[in-house]
Formats: sequence, structure tokens, C-alpha cells
Amino acid sequence: MSIPVGNAAMLTRHRLLEVCPPTPSFVEMRIVIAKPGLDGHDRGAKVVARALRDGGHEVVYTGLRKTPGEIVRIVMDEDAAALGLSTLSGAHDVLVPAVCDGLREEGLSEVIVFAGGIIPSDERDSLHNQGVRAIFGPGARTSEILEFLEAASGRIESGEPVGVGENSGWRWR
Repeated sequence: MSIPVGNAAMLTRHRLLEVCPPTPSFVEMRIVIAKPGLDGHDRGAKVVARALRDGGHEVVYTGLRKTPGEIVRIVMDEDAAALGLSTLSGAHDVLVPAVCDGLREEGLSEVIVFAGGIIPSDERDSLHNQGVRAIFGPGARTSEILEFLEAASGRIESGEPVGVGENSGWRWR
């Protein structure tokens, strides 16, 4: 028995839609996910990168052991709207401010910076004062990061500053 070509195409399309989960039809933001310093553990960064991509964002993962200067250059080259820094080594108090300073020096003050990893609660205020808009610790849900980016996007659309060098004082939760 033969199936007319028109019906075969429809059946194939139908079967593909049943098997494949729907994917977002838009790209919300271009986001760089980076691992500054000598930290060699990147599982969390990869999980976040994948979740952001699955959430409709375009994600560039830099790989391990990037210097602050390399990270700033990648953000500039990729024309990224946001930068996520993952740090587990304890060097966040030096590396994250160096990246934030570099972004401001290169005229990238509008880039949204967020961080994740092992960052003690009593050290978070200094990072927020550097322009880091959100800090996600171990066990944070990826949906929280997506909610943060949605809130940041909403603020941008309404003309409110959220970038690393825009001195808005705003931070996520």
C-alpha cells in the first residue's frame, strides 16, 4: 500500500513532533559562562550553560582556567549581554572584582554579571558592590537563574540599569 506524498510528509512531521520536545523559537540573551582562575571543576558551569541554552538563551562556555582579561575579551568578542562566573576555588574575592573592573574599563558597563559556586555569605556584599547582580550557591535551582535573567531583562526593557558598571544597587533577592 502506498501513501500519497502529502500525507507521508504530514505523518513524518507528526511523528517527529511526538518524539522531540519543543524548543524555544527565540534567543533571549547571549550569555558567556566562564571559569576564572585555576579551578578545574566545571560540572556546575556546564549544567548551568545547558539549562540556560534549554531556556532559550544563546550560551558561550569558555572552558576552564581563564584569566580575567581573557574573560573580558570573550565577553567583548561575543557581544554578550550577560556573564556568569563559576568559582569553587576560594579566589572569588580577587578574580570576580578583576573581571568586573575589566568589563568597566573596556566600556562594557551594561553587561549583567552573576556568579555561582562556593561564596561565603559574609563575602557576598563586596561582590554585589562590585556590580555582581546575583550569586547562586551550591544547590541553587537552574530555574532560579532563569528567573533572575528574566527579571534583569524586564528591568532593561523598562529602562532600569542592571549592568556591572551602572551603579543601580539592584541585586537579585
